[in-house]
Amino acid sequence: MPKHRILHALGGLVGLLLVSSCAHPAERALQGRWEGQSVENFDKDAIAGATAWARGTSFEFEGRRLTVSVPAKPARTGVYELVEIQERHVTLSVLDSTGEADEMELIVDDEESLRWVLDEGRTLVMARHKP
Repeated sequence: MPKHRILHALGGLVGLLLVSSCAHPAERALQGRWEGQSVENFDKDAIAGATAWARGTSFEFEGRRLTVSVPAKPARTGVYELVEIQERHVTLSVLDSTGEADEMELIVDDEESLRWVLDEGRTLVMARHKP
């Protein structure tokens, strides 16, 4: 095995050990920065604007803290907990700084892609940030 592959594997193992303090595997899978890529199930006349909005949207999961950034609004940070997990569907409850809780639903496609379920079957497709 080439030296760079061994180092990459060891780096992945160290990273896994560092985030393993999270209580649930779904929490570990969410950790890191996610960036909006595209949208699904939007009306044709709204796709361009919705895609621009999606590309300016990001999530940052750090421990149990979630920061959501969307265009034209200040970033919001809250503490989240897992409410429900059904196969790839994950429901989170996010407590904001005012003490108000909001639920959000995510569909985890794989290690590099997830979808934020909005309303009326619309989703925002997100990809894991690669530095």
